[in-house]
Amino acid sequence: MTDFAQTPSGPAAGSPSRGEAVTLARARLGAGGPLAAVRVADGRITHVTPQQGDLTPTVVGERVLDLDGRVLLPGLWDAHVHLAEWAAARRRADLSGTASAREVAERVRAHSRATDGARTVLFGYGFRDGLWGDAPHKRLLDAVLPDRPVALLSADLHAVWLNSACLTLTGRGDHPTGLVREREAHDILAALPEAPPEAVDAWVAEACRAAAARGVTGVIDFQFGDTVAAWERRSAQLPSAVRVSAAVYPDHLDAAIQRGLRTGSEIGGSGGLIRVGPLKLFTDGSLNTRTALCHDPYPGMADTADSHGLEETSPDELARIMRRAAAHGIEPAVHAIGDRANTVALDAFEAVRCRGRIEHAQLLSPEDLPRFAELGVTAGVQPRHATDDRDVADRHWAGRTARAFAYADLLAAGARLEFGSDAPVSPLDPWLGIASAVSRTDDDRPAWHPEQRLPVRDALAAAARGRRLVRVGDRADLVVVDVDPLTADPATLRTMPVHATMTAGGWTHGPYGTGERPGAGPR
Repeated sequence: MTDFAQTPSGPAAGSPSRGEAVTLARARLGAGGPLAAVRVADGRITHVTPQQGDLTPTVVGERVLDLDGRVLLPGLWDAHVHLAEWAAARRRADLSGTASAREVAERVRAHSRATDGARTVLFGYGFRDGLWGDAPHKRLLDAVLPDRPVALLSADLHAVWLNSACLTLTGRGDHPTGLVREREAHDILAALPEAPPEAVDAWVAEACRAAAARGVTGVIDFQFGDTVAAWERRSAQLPSAVRVSAAVYPDHLDAAIQRGLRTGSEIGGSGGLIRVGPLKLFTDGSLNTRTALCHDPYPGMADTADSHGLEETSPDELARIMRRAAAHGIEPAVHAIGDRANTVALDAFEAVRCRGRIEHAQLLSPEDLPRFAELGVTAGVQPRHATDDRDVADRHWAGRTARAFAYADLLAAGARLEFGSDAPVSPLDPWLGIASAVSRTDDDRPAWHPEQRLPVRDALAAAARGRRLVRVGDRADLVVVDVDPLTADPATLRTMPVHATMTAGGWTHGPYGTGERPGAGPR
């Protein structure tokens, strides 16, 4: 099917004013699509007209921008980010790719020297200890930085590794190893000194602009804490470069209900760009920490109390909270990674009968695949995790990986897929996820479980929250790319050159000026 929509006789009615009209001429309409002229006005697509040669239908006096055959796609979303964490991580010690605890300690030493040995907390992120031969321990960090507090966040955001100085700072000086997991890890991070809100807001604004430069027009922000309040504060400042759906956490559910907030409610004076998102709930932990809740025990852990992973929320409690939230118009988003956790989450959706999402859905029982479509539950997945975690999965989910990150099976079962990055777990760049979904590898090795690869068109749709077409009446959230994704190899998909990005009819990236509405012309 060609990504093409016919033109009605008039513009979309009732759309908010977003500035002057503009026609995007000689646009290649979707991956593999024909040339067309696309008119945007009042933040909406008002006309899509087939185009022959240089003839461009337009209204006299309106601005015309020649896209010169570039591909015009629906704007991309990152449906799972921790935006303040990602914004901060861009300034922290990068521990990705480290192969041992000792290598991490040496990288921490080097980072401290590069930052002139400041006495503030040294933060790092991105270590993956699931395959290490040695174990993270406070002694290793004490040996390189005995006095400066060190807090290192794992790549999956489910563990924090601290030295003795940082343990003392957080009132846990007697902790035996310094490696803390799950809820206690989140409590420790919340207790550490934070950057001033104005600094965090500036970092977040910068991260949103960087996301727009990769074609992102919206994100679901699952940042821990009172995410709604944070975005209410930001909405009073400069307009966001992306749409934001701000998650609610259980600690703030009562306040949201008392205020009458619902999923989709507008936040602050954002003109609809910033809205309330879903309620974030947890059933289990993660694969790398071996806390994902599974039907089968982890290798070598059969005789331990947590051999099957951790149950973060009991099934009855999960259903109770979901029912209360849904009764007040707040849709749940349930974190579930292990196959048992996904069964629990789907059982809760079946009991409550509400709309919502399961985040991650990494390991699934075959009988649960059709339940996503049957229950109308969106699978919010992160394709980059499949390539990042393939080795860890092969070890800790040995014999079960045929049903891990099973995106093709989910799609075949009728599930709705939405792609995210889980940034800072992986970078906030949708093209990395698209390439991983299409190729199932991000290095020189063959595809990992190639039967789960997705066609490019389906990957693009999952990265655009289901949008496949550039259609009249839709929001003018668009991305212009220099290479047709259908003809791009995986390497080109990962580094896709983004020419311009438009959100709500305004340019957020590209040569036509940012912060402007179409029709104002370049500056």
